[in-house]
Amino acid sequence: MGKVTGFTEIERADRPYRKAGERIKDWREFILPLPEPQMREQGARCMDCGIPFCHNGCPVNNLIPDWNNLVYENQWRQALETLHSTNNFPEFTGRICPAPCEESCTLNINDDPVTIKSIECAIVDKGWAEGWIAPEIPALKTGKRVAVVGSGPAGLAAAQQLARAGHGVVLFEKANRIGGLLRYGIPDFKMEKHLINRRMAQMAAEGVEFRANCHVGRDLAASELVDGFDAVVLTGGAEYPRDLDVPGRKLAGVHYAMEYLPQQNKCGAGDQVPDQILATGRHVVVIGGGDTGSDCIGTSIRQGAASVTQLEILARPPERENKPLIWPDWPLKLRTSSSQDEGCERDWAVLTKRLEDNGHGRVKALHGVRVEWRPGADGRMVTHEIPGSAFVLQADLVLVAMGFLGPVRAGLLDRLGVAIDPRGNVAADTESYQTSNAKVFAAGDMRRGQSLVVWAIREGRQAARAVDAFLMGASELPR
Repeated sequence: MGKVTGFTEIERADRPYRKAGERIKDWREFILPLPEPQMREQGARCMDCGIPFCHNGCPVNNLIPDWNNLVYENQWRQALETLHSTNNFPEFTGRICPAPCEESCTLNINDDPVTIKSIECAIVDKGWAEGWIAPEIPALKTGKRVAVVGSGPAGLAAAQQLARAGHGVVLFEKANRIGGLLRYGIPDFKMEKHLINRRMAQMAAEGVEFRANCHVGRDLAASELVDGFDAVVLTGGAEYPRDLDVPGRKLAGVHYAMEYLPQQNKCGAGDQVPDQILATGRHVVVIGGGDTGSDCIGTSIRQGAASVTQLEILARPPERENKPLIWPDWPLKLRTSSSQDEGCERDWAVLTKRLEDNGHGRVKALHGVRVEWRPGADGRMVTHEIPGSAFVLQADLVLVAMGFLGPVRAGLLDRLGVAIDPRGNVAADTESYQTSNAKVFAAGDMRRGQSLVVWAIREGRQAARAVDAFLMGASELPR
């Protein structure tokens, strides 16, 4: 390492946020970059720790110590090459990944890990600013054609890798723009969409053909897809939401998070959205404590909600994890997102019992009860309602953000007839990525279930290698 004692001399510093009172007035990204000299200092904090646990923490196995050191040594272009060797889209993960690598960092034993995510983002942003990132056009074309269905991070990664291997790639997307969850799930204030457009231009130059507004299985027959291509990669995501099965669920003003969030992103892109779901002036209740719920909070606040409350059925997690027990694994601990910090009431161990009608078919209140978690007869933790803990919350907009149960089977999957695993996902292993139809592959959330963008990129890359080997007998693409 270039600065062997850097971690003992330099304190952790991370990218600051724009002030909450300022950032809630617009839809621009809220994170501000660190000055380059300070970022190089942060790279110097990376220890020569012998076993870089961050490699295991990172699903794409980024060569983190290598590019940390290169940043410290002011070798930014080489750092970019090293970063791109494992991650097609570090500007995405550098903004929206929860950074499991930092939880695995050896310095995190002392609660001050290297600012890996920020360094990653700084490298790729500098690469774009300097003009170092260009299309990687294959020298030879194979004559093989591959269809990739779904243009989220898994689909984008698979398509780019396959195009660079010389295959003719067509990327299908049912929405009106490419990007999947990146485009219509992640709010603009977390990741502005010009970042996707910039990568699309690069991929188009590399030979990827984009077909938006094409719902495969409806606009294009599944049989036509399989017959018309040498291989098919399913990367459609896990879009089947977990529902809230309580009286009043069908009232007006009760919506899935993914009915609500895409509409705002479409407005930000200049689309007309008739009857848009708006939080303006409303008392919003978000049911679900994960990232999607947090995105609903930030969006509601920017739309001018009268109040925002987030409910979670799980118990409040501890402020700190037990590091000797947990590290280097991902810990369960209390986390506060930027959106939650902007003005949201949070409550834990709450079960929704029913939603109350205002007399005109619209929700006006949520009736809940507090619960405690205790082991059941089979040893699994189950909820028990606490007597006398019932309460009522004013709620004229309820957003259900309780996670996803797997891919939507009706349509494409049913028509393809691919096998489904016990969890409801498309059955495929992580070596061949082949489904029960040898010509059809699956990757990302559609295969593994609801997960992180960084896992989707990993699976897209690995599936691309598997497809390349299937078509050509061998592959030089990295896993």
